[in-house]
Amino acid sequence: MRIIALLLFLICFGVNAQNDILAKEYFNKGEFDKALVSFKKLYQKNKNNRNYLLQLVKTHQQLEQFKEAETLLLSKLGTSRNNGAFIVELGYNYQLQKDTINSKLNYDKAISIIDTSPNTAYTIGRAFENYSLLNQAIATYENAMTLKPDLNFNMQLARIYGEQGDIERMFNSYINFGEKNKAYLNTIKRSISEFISENGDNENNIVLRKILLKKIQTEPNLLWNDMLSWLFIQQKDYNKAFIQEKAIYKRELESLNRIQELAIITKTQNENEIAKEIFQFIIENSQEIDDRLGAHYYLLEIETKQASKKEYKTIQEKYLALFEEQGKFSATLDLQIAYSHFLAFYLKDTNAAINFLKDALKLELSKFKVAKVKLELGDILVLEEKFNEALIYYTQIQRSLKNSTISQEARFKVAKTSYYKGDFKWAESQLKVLKASTTQLTANDALDLKLLIADNRQEDSLQVNLKKYAKADLLAFQNRKDESIILLEEVLNIDKTAVIIPQALIKQAQLLEEKKDYERAKKNYERLINDYKESILVDDAIYYLAEIYADPLAQPEKAKLLYEKIIFDHADSIYFVDSRKKFRALRGDAIN
Repeated sequence: MRIIALLLFLICFGVNAQNDILAKEYFNKGEFDKALVSFKKLYQKNKNNRNYLLQLVKTHQQLEQFKEAETLLLSKLGTSRNNGAFIVELGYNYQLQKDTINSKLNYDKAISIIDTSPNTAYTIGRAFENYSLLNQAIATYENAMTLKPDLNFNMQLARIYGEQGDIERMFNSYINFGEKNKAYLNTIKRSISEFISENGDNENNIVLRKILLKKIQTEPNLLWNDMLSWLFIQQKDYNKAFIQEKAIYKRELESLNRIQELAIITKTQNENEIAKEIFQFIIENSQEIDDRLGAHYYLLEIETKQASKKEYKTIQEKYLALFEEQGKFSATLDLQIAYSHFLAFYLKDTNAAINFLKDALKLELSKFKVAKVKLELGDILVLEEKFNEALIYYTQIQRSLKNSTISQEARFKVAKTSYYKGDFKWAESQLKVLKASTTQLTANDALDLKLLIADNRQEDSLQVNLKKYAKADLLAFQNRKDESIILLEEVLNIDKTAVIIPQALIKQAQLLEEKKDYERAKKNYERLINDYKESILVDDAIYYLAEIYADPLAQPEKAKLLYEKIIFDHADSIYFVDSRKKFRALRGDAIN
């Protein structure tokens, strides 16, 4: 019997669900007569189902059967007089009939219920919000919080103030909510980010900054420092963010994780001077050796990029002093690899670099760390153009750590090395496998290189142009940028219809940017945009040109036009999202 009863219940439930879907479909398609019949049946069988009642009321209203809707609502209120949400529904039914007196009477009546039942504020407030009756919703939430202070409707109020454009009250409500609900801090930041700009002089940014500074002065709480730091990061004002993060650290004296995150952000954004200051702070204040070693690693990386050849000796001395102080063991392996890279690619002492790494392989290392050493060894051998030896190291990594991220990176380096040496067929076969790489960056790089090889192999059976381009690419890898730029000029002076031309223009422009020769880089991008309109690299050129105008050339209006061009003419571009964000920032819109 139990099984039969269960089967009957499931059948009834299934039929009911189907009828529910059908009724909603009729309503959404505007077939209100049919929807009315369906909702009536559903409501008759489920008198306690609030949703069916409301759907039935809405259907009557769509058919302008306001009296029928009123009868249903009054009937419901007859059994539940203090149901404020249904009183709001009744008021709205009068509003649809332009009966402002009765609608206001019912809205006021719903709000007055809060006086005796503050806990009903949420359902009443939501009912008002559903009909954009925002002032009534505000009154509901505020009355409830006054009568019962442990209730917190600041999140709802913030959303409403935002809709009304009352930015200061919205910010205050979000902050008041966050003060008692710290777990929602990231949600609050996401909501606020819709109303602020990357421009620190934006009016909304100034309002939020003033609110937070006042909070810090009158109600000391690290939450306000956190929020202020976040605001400064959005504005790319990293120095001020660092001041707030130091204030948080000095009060808590716990983890340096937040300051480490800020350091990485500033380094990624090429804000090198403030990045160096933050990494130095970590070195001076952290009790954890891994934190200090990591900070030294990034600090030396930045200093190396900024250094002239005359300063290389000083950097080498810093590395050696660190090894003297900390030793050469597993914990300092990243620094050892960085030093070997510095020896090979900057001091051009490849023999010393290789010997240094071979000594590192004698340490007690995990398989993953051994792979990192071999990856650098392979790179240095490519630098020396000892391609076959490099391939041995890359292949060893693939075999020892199959399907890992570093294994996929090694496979890509096998393909790139084969491409450098002119073995395009083998390179292409490796790249086909990597298109499905779990690492998106590797997959994208593999696809780009595969397209380059495939397009040019088809056009030129001898691959003369591709070989020259690959050689220029190798020179760039070897940090011989001037030679690479000259060789790419040769590629650019061949037949102007060659498939390789757009790629060579992009490659040379990027190298020119690294040398801060922005005018020549700009001409490359403009040539590609104007002369190779059908190239798949046109959106790349537009975006890179916009970036030059936005920052080094400081011509934001020209940058804005180029970002706009991507938005309207290249909606499928990988730069679309960034372009839209940067266009809006230049126009003074909110960040998101």
